[in-house]
Amino acid sequence: MLIIMRHGQSTWTDKSVNRFAGWVDIPLTHIGTEQAEHAGELLQKSDLKPDFVFTSLLRRSIVTADIVLDAIDRSWIPVQRSWRLNERHYGAFQGETRPAMHDRYGDKLFATYRRSYDVRPPVIDVDSPFFQGNDPRYGSAIRDGLDDRDPSTIRTECLKDLAGRLQPYWDRRVAPMLVEGKTVLIVTHGSVVRAIVKMLEHISDADIRSINVPTGVPMIYDFMVSSAGKLRVQGPGQYLDPKAAEQGIAEVSALGQSKQ
Repeated sequence: MLIIMRHGQSTWTDKSVNRFAGWVDIPLTHIGTEQAEHAGELLQKSDLKPDFVFTSLLRRSIVTADIVLDAIDRSWIPVQRSWRLNERHYGAFQGETRPAMHDRYGDKLFATYRRSYDVRPPVIDVDSPFFQGNDPRYGSAIRDGLDDRDPSTIRTECLKDLAGRLQPYWDRRVAPMLVEGKTVLIVTHGSVVRAIVKMLEHISDADIRSINVPTGVPMIYDFMVSSAGKLRVQGPGQYLDPKAAEQGIAEVSALGQSKQ
């Protein structure tokens, strides 16, 4: 079984701030902490016991996972963190407010940069305080050998780019555990969840534009394993709290529609 969720609300997804975060390492709000605690309660109520957890290298993912695991008394399970589970790199949009970028680029281009599958935002300047190239967490020691990608050189991404850097990690790290019948928890970011949902549910490049992911609500996928050892997903993902998911999806959608 796969349990996947976006981190709890962060300081920049607070609607009063409403900034593009991407790879910027920002903390949870008190609401985000409460969302993580609620996610743990949902897992406890559903008797879901992860065997392994994956997170990104960003604290909003890491702290959310820690809170969830503490709530279900499974802080002791193995954890693996990877830059491949980081949020999409939003390029020059990182650190900027959504309303400001909306005003700068207009309705159509803003929507394209934010939601299209294969169009990247403008690249981030290497002198930007939000450029991660010199961050030690993306240095040579963190390379996983799955391909020749160098995270320290990434300056912008579209969702297709994210899916490309995620695929080998899914194939080599996550899928084998699911084939073994383990329950896997992934605590990550909205764009990563969208990429995985697209892959598992065979959503088209066009339709993925309309998929939003709420903060802090776990979603589950069940699988069967074929005689050839291949995973077969059993239907679409199911949120453990559909009402909270519906509300959260509406809030995420509203963030992208707000103007100055």
